[in-house]
Amino acid sequence: MKLLIIEDDPKIIAFVQKGLQEEGFIIDTASDGEEGLYLAEQHAYDLLIIDWMLPKLDGLKMCEKLREKKNHTPILMLTAKTSVEERITGLGCGADDYLVKPFVFAELVARIRSLLRRSSYNFNECLSLDTLEVNVLKRVVTRSKKPISLTSKEFDILVYLLLNQNNIITHTQLQEKIWGINEATSSNIINVFIHHLRHKIDSEGEKPLIKTIRGSGYKIESC
Repeated sequence: MKLLIIEDDPKIIAFVQKGLQEEGFIIDTASDGEEGLYLAEQHAYDLLIIDWMLPKLDGLKMCEKLREKKNHTPILMLTAKTSVEERITGLGCGADDYLVKPFVFAELVARIRSLLRRSSYNFNECLSLDTLEVNVLKRVVTRSKKPISLTSKEFDILVYLLLNQNNIITHTQLQEKIWGINEATSSNIINVFIHHLRHKIDSEGEKPLIKTIRGSGYKIESC
C-alpha cells in the first residue's frame, strides 16, 4: 500500500514515515499543500494523510480541490483543532476521518487500516470513461455498446486504471495490485498486457484512452 503524507513539521513527518514504513507501507511525503496536491493528482495513492494547517495551500482547500476533481482517495486529516464544529468542517470538505494531535501512533495505524478496509469495499458496480463501460461485478466490458472480450488479467488492469483515472500508474503499482507483491513480473510482461488491452479498448474509430507516460507508467483518460 502506498501512502502520501502532507505535513510541514519535519519531526512529525520523520516519526510517522519511519513508523509506517516499519508497518510495511510505501511512503511519499510533501511539506506544503501545493506540492501535496500535485503529487496526489499525478500518482495513485491508497490513502492520503493531510495536516489541516499547511503552507501555500491548507488541508481543507486541498481536500476540496481533490474531491472537485473526482479524486476519491481516502483522506485522514491531522490537526490540533479539537472542537466538534472544526471536525465537522474538516469532514465536510472531503476528509474521511480525523485525528487530533498529539496522537498515539497505534491509533494512527488503526485508523489508516480501517480506512483502507472501508475503501476496498466502497467501489461502484459500474465504471465508465468516454464510451467505455465496465460492469465490475459481472466482469462485462463494452465500448460504444459493443462487447469486448478481455482476459482475467486484462480486466483487472483495466479496472485498476479506471479506479485511478487521470492518475499515473507505475509498473510497480501494477505488479503489486495485479500480480501480487511476491510474484516476480518484468516490465516487459506488463507492457505486453497493456499493448493487448490498448488494442482491444482503443480500437479503430475510438478515442485513445490508455496513455503511456514515458519513464513513469500508464494513465487512462478521455482527453
